[in-house]
Amino acid sequence: MLRSLENLLKLRVAAMDVEMGRAADFLFDDWEWNIRYLVVDVGDWPVGRRVLISPVSIARADWGGPTLHLNLSKEQLVESPGIDADAPISRQREKELASHYVWPMYWESTTPATAQPGAHGPKTGASAVEGDPRFRSANEVFGYGLRASDGDIGHVADFLLNDEDWRILYMVVDTRNWLPGRHVLIAPMWIQNVRWDERMVHVGLSRREVEGSPEYDPVTPVNRDYETELYNYYGRPKYWS
Repeated sequence: MLRSLENLLKLRVAAMDVEMGRAADFLFDDWEWNIRYLVVDVGDWPVGRRVLISPVSIARADWGGPTLHLNLSKEQLVESPGIDADAPISRQREKELASHYVWPMYWESTTPATAQPGAHGPKTGASAVEGDPRFRSANEVFGYGLRASDGDIGHVADFLLNDEDWRILYMVVDTRNWLPGRHVLIAPMWIQNVRWDERMVHVGLSRREVEGSPEYDPVTPVNRDYETELYNYYGRPKYWS
């Protein structure tokens, strides 16, 4: 099922034996647009400490709670390697985390054949197979402008992800720059590039195309009928087929 990333940031987070804190942010790679880590604010022990959790450690989600339940103990989280919120996450730090939690090293299964830009998302300057990873904060990208082929058209309001594989399937765009406007969906593979330094997402679509696309209602779950209408509107191949 598709979930709103903005709504996920309202969730509490619980270890196997105790509630630990809350979801503070999500980090996604800027090559495949997969959620790689949940940033958990663990509250008062010690004050302000944040840890990274891979989606593989999420046992289940109580959406009515709302709580994400982890298959980790409090001790594992307390002893987890810390992170510097102002510094990039290196591959070495990822290896330390994988060793501590006994997580699979996802990057070892990434090959040039499966990591071509455009297969999942736009080329943004990151390498999926060489050097250190490039992660983007969902909180940071909220509010980025959207630039069509003939001018600006709104801003990034949210992301929708598949709660089974934690891949971002859609960017939710508010077609107004300031006041709330009409919401539409843009798939990452339709994005030409992201100018991180300019806080701008570029798409090879006209303003009229974006404004005229099937409207997204945040209250109504996205179903296959809506997705079919959306892909047919843009004349793009459907990811599920």
